[in-house]
Amino acid sequence: MSYTNASIGSGSRTARRVEFGRTYVVRPKGRHLATVVWLHGLGDNGSSWSQLLDNLPLPNIKWICPTAPTRPVTVLGGFPCTAWFDEGELSEDGPNDVEGLDASASHIANLLSTEPSDVKFGIGGFSMGAACALYSATCFTQGRYGNGTLYPVNLKAIVGLSGWLPAGLSLVNMMEGSHDAIGRAASLPILMCHGLGDEVVPYKFGERSAQILSSVGFTYVMFKTYEGLGHFTVPKEMEEVCLWLNARLGA
Repeated sequence: MSYTNASIGSGSRTARRVEFGRTYVVRPKGRHLATVVWLHGLGDNGSSWSQLLDNLPLPNIKWICPTAPTRPVTVLGGFPCTAWFDEGELSEDGPNDVEGLDASASHIANLLSTEPSDVKFGIGGFSMGAACALYSATCFTQGRYGNGTLYPVNLKAIVGLSGWLPAGLSLVNMMEGSHDAIGRAASLPILMCHGLGDEVVPYKFGERSAQILSSVGFTYVMFKTYEGLGHFTVPKEMEEVCLWLNARLGA
């Protein structure tokens, strides 16, 4: 099942409007206990992941697989493709497209906000999608987006495959002294998986991101390393994702 979301802005009243692509939905085959928004990587769309997720042994999860807006991407020399935010060369202290991140995080939260109130919510993704999922986790813990608008949903699980944490160093500064944020961080489990052979998002960025998250109060960060894995996923990795989500979401 799929539908198109023509145009949604970010959380900011003054932010530019962003047009997202088609959203693909995989209905639960059993009892609907959880809804997970799953985010594709750079240049991809929601369809390819919806087909993979449909075959996972998680009958009680509803999957929502949106498609990112098409935008010029700096790391590709300005070439336009589907991307959750603009990104240049990966760097811990490099510039981050906070407006693009906020727009995508807001779109994800809006998708979850229409779900039944008695199900658990999660966000997962691959590569840039994982980065956006992790950014959403920081918005949840702080209770607001980067632009200050309130974050509206309660998250129970985050999964990031072959990804990284955008604005990681600024997160450290924002979390310091915020007891509410640290409390929410301690309640949100995160699974991160990364291959040692990743040539697109080098392993060190995933590892460092997990270290930063743990240092600011995310108590339940599990970082899984895969020998020989490049910038793709393999059945063993998805099997571990299934086991982890089943334990966290009861699905």
